Amino acid sequence: MKRLLAGLLAIGLLAGACGEDEPELEELNVAYFLEWPTANQVAQIEETYDTELGLTVNWIPFSSGGDMAQAMEAGDIDISYSQGLTPFANFVTGGSDLLLIGVAVSYADADNCVARGDLGVTKENAAQTLSGQSVYTPLGNVTHFKLLKMLEHLGVDLNSVELIQSEGGPAAVAALDSGNVAMACAFGGAVNQMIASGGNLVMTGSEQEAIGIRVFDIISTTGSFAEEHPSVLTAFLQVTEDANRAYNQSREPYIDTIAEAAGMDRASTIGLLDAFSFPEKGTQLSAAWLGGTVQSVMKEQMDFFVAQGEIATALASYDEFVDTSFLEGVE
Repeated sequence: MKRLLAGLLAIGLLAGACGEDEPELEELNVAYFLEWPTANQVAQIEETYDTELGLTVNWIPFSSGGDMAQAMEAGDIDISYSQGLTPFANFVTGGSDLLLIGVAVSYADADNCVARGDLGVTKENAAQTLSGQSVYTPLGNVTHFKLLKMLEHLGVDLNSVELIQSEGGPAAVAALDSGNVAMACAFGGAVNQMIASGGNLVMTGSEQEAIGIRVFDIISTTGSFAEEHPSVLTAFLQVTEDANRAYNQSREPYIDTIAEAAGMDRASTIGLLDAFSFPEKGTQLSAAWLGGTVQSVMKEQMDFFVAQGEIATALASYDEFVDTSFLEGVE
């Protein structure tokens, strides 16, 4: 994990975490999610980022990708790790100066909607059993997008369903337990908790993928930070790449460390990690990801939100908000 970035140093991309012409930076503020275990958290706990970047790296927990975007806009966050693609696309559609620089994690079953067990909601009867019901869900993120696409696919009249804005995973668990909503949508440990309490999935992640719903999180920054500190971003992605490679080779030695960083027990951590994959540089740069598909998925999601009346308009293209140059500098 604590390998020296000799290649980067050799070509002058890293000099005390900043290139010679870059403004001096002493601290790096990174947003992340608790109860969301990722391979790079080994480097977080072991302070490999601090060592290799020559900076104090502050890891600041957030409850939503929208909050991350707002914090980046305000200048309080430099990098958002595992931000949802949908809130990123929403904010750049609205004019935010944000930039997608990498893929953090791909997942399907770790983000889903859980129905109350006593209602007996299934794919076959959802159009009837969910009509006129209330659903507790985040708004403006990928969970919201998945919910709307799923309801549309199942033939549920979207105008008949009341959406109540979620205040986070624990609130989603409480809302479903209260019996006041028919279904609650969340990500991470909250999904497992709702299922353990007797709830059921209406569609599995694999079934959602089969109807074209792709779910993944990204690594993002602001355009201004990228312009001022390009070597910091490349170095950050290098440490992340090293962590992903080590995990993908053999995850067992790292599970307890990841669980500590995520604030979860070992069993729950393994349960989520089983649903996660951490694509390495070559995969991320392929046409299936940053080489075109990610941009297309953003366009598809925003067009869908326009059609549903959730937003007024989408951009013609999202290509300009993806910059692979920092990842291309990773060894």
